[in-house]
Amino acid sequence: MPSIFLICEDEDSNLLKVHRWVSSQVELFFIFLTNEAYQYLILNDLLFSSNPDDRDFYGNKRIELAGSLLALLFEDVFKTFNEDLWLTVSKIDTKRRCTPFDISRHIKTWMITEQLNRAISSGNWIIKRFRMMRHGVTQVVSRLSYVAALGHMTRMTSQFEKTRKVSGPRSIHASQWGLICPSDTPEGEACGLVKNVALMCHVTRTKLHQNHPPELRIFSTISKPRNVLSPYVIYVNGKPIGFTQHPGKLCVLIRGLRRSGRIHGFVSVYIKQAYQCVHVVSDGGRFCRPYIILCNGRPLVTESVLQDLRHNVLNWDDLLKKGLVEYLDVNELNDCLVAMDESCLTDGNHYTHMEIDPATILGVVAGLIPYPDHNQSRGKQSRAQVYYSIIIIAITTITIIITLPAGQNAVVAIMSYSGYDVEDALVINQASVDRGFARACVYRRSGVHLKMHENAVYDRLMGPSIERVAYIGACVNDRQILINKEMPVVSSSAVLDNTEFKRCPVDYKGIEPSYVEKVMFSTSEGNQAVVKVLLRQTRRPEVGDKFSSRHGQKGVVGLIVRQEDLPFSTNGLTPDIIMNPHGFPSRMTVGKLLEVLGSKAGAIEGKIRDGSAFSGDPAEVLSQVLIDHGYHYLGKEILYSGVTGAPLEAFIYFGPVYYQRLKHMVMDKVHARSRGPVTALTRQPTEGRSREGGLRVGEMERDCFIAYGTSQLLLERLLLSSDAYDACVCEKCGLLATSPNWCQYCRSSRQVVSVRMPYACKLLFQELMCMRILPRLRLRTAYHSSIHTKSK
Repeated sequence: MPSIFLICEDEDSNLLKVHRWVSSQVELFFIFLTNEAYQYLILNDLLFSSNPDDRDFYGNKRIELAGSLLALLFEDVFKTFNEDLWLTVSKIDTKRRCTPFDISRHIKTWMITEQLNRAISSGNWIIKRFRMMRHGVTQVVSRLSYVAALGHMTRMTSQFEKTRKVSGPRSIHASQWGLICPSDTPEGEACGLVKNVALMCHVTRTKLHQNHPPELRIFSTISKPRNVLSPYVIYVNGKPIGFTQHPGKLCVLIRGLRRSGRIHGFVSVYIKQAYQCVHVVSDGGRFCRPYIILCNGRPLVTESVLQDLRHNVLNWDDLLKKGLVEYLDVNELNDCLVAMDESCLTDGNHYTHMEIDPATILGVVAGLIPYPDHNQSRGKQSRAQVYYSIIIIAITTITIIITLPAGQNAVVAIMSYSGYDVEDALVINQASVDRGFARACVYRRSGVHLKMHENAVYDRLMGPSIERVAYIGACVNDRQILINKEMPVVSSSAVLDNTEFKRCPVDYKGIEPSYVEKVMFSTSEGNQAVVKVLLRQTRRPEVGDKFSSRHGQKGVVGLIVRQEDLPFSTNGLTPDIIMNPHGFPSRMTVGKLLEVLGSKAGAIEGKIRDGSAFSGDPAEVLSQVLIDHGYHYLGKEILYSGVTGAPLEAFIYFGPVYYQRLKHMVMDKVHARSRGPVTALTRQPTEGRSREGGLRVGEMERDCFIAYGTSQLLLERLLLSSDAYDACVCEKCGLLATSPNWCQYCRSSRQVVSVRMPYACKLLFQELMCMRILPRLRLRTAYHSSIHTKSK
């Protein structure tokens, strides 16, 4: 029988005595069941008085990481591989046992790789063993910017159905403090279900060997005392292993082992008083967060330790090994008392831990916003790649680790200027644009596959002598060929000449020219040749482009004005951007106002100011800096009109703001067409800008035309510019004629006339005739336009 090492607390001394209790697992499980029944039904009456566990509590949740998901998928794929191999081998004649059997000839080496690639590329996880089918497990990483990639790496998705309108899984739970970012979540049906991990949160991993160290197995179990009515049950990863009489001493002992490094740093221990049990957990998928350990109400991380960290004498691992910092999960955090900062550490307190930084409750993306604790809501983070980077003046603690900022400092004047700044529109300085303000690079990729056809005939690329082929550094314009590909027309003949190939070139489509950045030749999975061309386009800001500050106040460019027409300050400084002040009352982005104040104080003083959440430089300190340098304490200045030269009649809030250029650019959205391709079925213009489609006139636009009485415009939009068709109609029977000179129904050609109607209407009549519904047209004598239908 197995031997179980147990520990007993000596009542006469503080020593811990280790015993050896030989028992079977059946006896231990029977004792556990007896104790549970006694606890539930007799002592605490938990069957009627206690509430059920909260399923939204993050201590009851586990995160499935990439390793566990791939392990489940590989297990299912490998089982399928073995079953297929067994069926293949069983079909072989087993009577010929003397002949050598080579199993490698019957192994499908591609099966595991293909199924893994299919699941990862599509994101659909199908596990037959558990009858599990999940969608969207894998996603393509967003490389729009450095911050977008960081935010995507820390994203987590709930398995809760997005169509269900239940507020519990979507709401912010108290247990997610410091673990899940409370601000970064998408809009729409995924709101609250797609979340981002906080900055210093760590998700534990499942170890291959779940055997605990000998110290944990010895010091975490105790036999059930006979003289104690209600001992505490000890669980290790949900498995009962014994009982204890002093759970507090046991928790202190295990935490001491963890801080001394004798057990793993992510092993957690906590007490559940309601159920009288002690849990020791070390499984994977738990949320853990580091905290500074307090000793007698004082942090163990002193100023000397911080100096050693600044000079690279110590690192993060050294703090964990020395027991200065430790990771706590959600359940263990309930047994601790955490101080927000050192100001909370007063005499007589009972704090056990202290926060490293209050700003770490936010994620990577939300933590980049200066003074986020003063804003009502968060904003957008998607943006293009800026031409060059600028040092941020109002910086946050998290911004220090971001080495690739995607924005620029712009001098912003919050005032009304002309009528082109309404509805959050921006007025931009033309001279700033000429000097390179918000200049961005947009990259696009084009590529082709050179496929193999019948009779071993491949697609081919023609050289520069036939047509110009894009090379690195080449400037390409609209309709210019990038990749000159030709494919065979007839693939059955043995030898093909040049006349049996047709041209299928890949050309460039764009208003402005682009430059070839890279040309790549490679092979795909099927050993097909692949040719890809990467294009680069440098864009200047223009009217209609979208900008946003880090506080989510986005707006389009309404007007670009020459510098001499813009207002200027006493020092001759002209704003780069003019923003309408009506954008503040409804959005209540006070953090942006503080950013202007902090950036201005930092620019005057020549130093970077801190705008981190809950610990940034206060407004009083920033105002004092402005006063010391002769500025208004609120950051306001007197501006002079660039047209008349007279001073404006109000003080203008004036200072630098970090602005970002979004990916929504007018060059990617502008579209117009006079003629172009149509669909084969209805002969109406195609849909979409990429297909050179037309502008859609829907039901709401149609109703608007009718309300305004614009009958000719309605006729032109819905008929003449869409799918006008001259149909042949017989005046006698009212049916569509087969030709201009013959009516198949009347067997006559005397009364066949031409009627202009939408081709979709003519198609509808023909489809109704297929359904045994005969529509007839009654035509006027003067104008053949009035259409009446009746069914037969």
